[in-house]
Amino acid sequence: MAEPGAEPPTPPPASPGCGPIRVSGVRHGADGRLLLCIDRLEIASGGVSVILGPNGAGKSLLLRILHGMIRPDEGRVSFGEGPPCRQGMVFQNPVLLRRSTAANISYALRVQGCPRHRRRLRLRELLELGGLAGQARQPARTLSGGERQRLAMLRALAAEPEVLFLDEPTSSLDPAAAQALERLIRRVAGGGTKVVMVTHDLGLASRLGEEVIFLHRGRVREQSAAAAFFAAPRSTEARAFLALNQVRR
Repeated sequence: MAEPGAEPPTPPPASPGCGPIRVSGVRHGADGRLLLCIDRLEIASGGVSVILGPNGAGKSLLLRILHGMIRPDEGRVSFGEGPPCRQGMVFQNPVLLRRSTAANISYALRVQGCPRHRRRLRLRELLELGGLAGQARQPARTLSGGERQRLAMLRALAAEPEVLFLDEPTSSLDPAAAQALERLIRRVAGGGTKVVMVTHDLGLASRLGEEVIFLHRGRVREQSAAAAFFAAPRSTEARAFLALNQVRR
C-alpha cells in the first residue's frame, strides 16, 4: 500500500513497438450520408493526441474505427509496421460489473491472461494508481461518477495497452473528479502508453494534449501541435470553433 500522501505509482512503460497510427482512405456513412472521409491521417506514437471538433464532426466515430469497434466502408487503419498492438478503450458512460471495485479489476486481469501468481500484485498496483485502494471492497455501483470512470480506466489498463482510447472521459464529472481523472491520464501517458482522446473540454485538451486533430463535418481540417493550434489555428473552421468555446486552463 502506498504511504499516505505519496504519489501513486506510474504504470510500467508500454512496449515501444506500436508505432504511429495510420489512417488511409477511410470512408464511412449511414442512411445515405457520408459521416467520415479521411484520405490520410498519421497519429504520432507516444504522448497524448486529442481529437476536437463540434458536435456531429465524427470524433467518436473516428475513435471507434481506430479501435476496431467499427469497420469502415472503405479504407484501413494500421499501427506501425509490426503485429497489432495492445489496445484499451474507456467510454463516456462505462458499464461496470455488479461486483466490488477490486473484483472488476481482477476480472479484467483474468480475461487478459494475467498469471494467478502476479494477479494480486498487479491488482494492488492498479488500485493505488487510480487512488481506489480504499474502495477495493466497495460495490462498484456505489462509487461516485469520478471513481467509476477511474475504475473503467484501471480495467482498460489491466491489458497493459500500448494505445489507450478515451471517449469524453471527463464528461459530466465535477471539477474535483475531473482533476483526479486528468492526473491519472497524465500518469498513464507518462508511463509510455499512447493516449488518443476525444473531448469537449478545451482546458483539458490544452493541458494534456501534445497534438490536436480537428474534425469538421467528418474531415480532418487541421492537425498540429496543441500549443500551435490553441495559439493560432490555421483553418477557418478551427478559428470559429475556438471563438465559440473559450479555453479554461
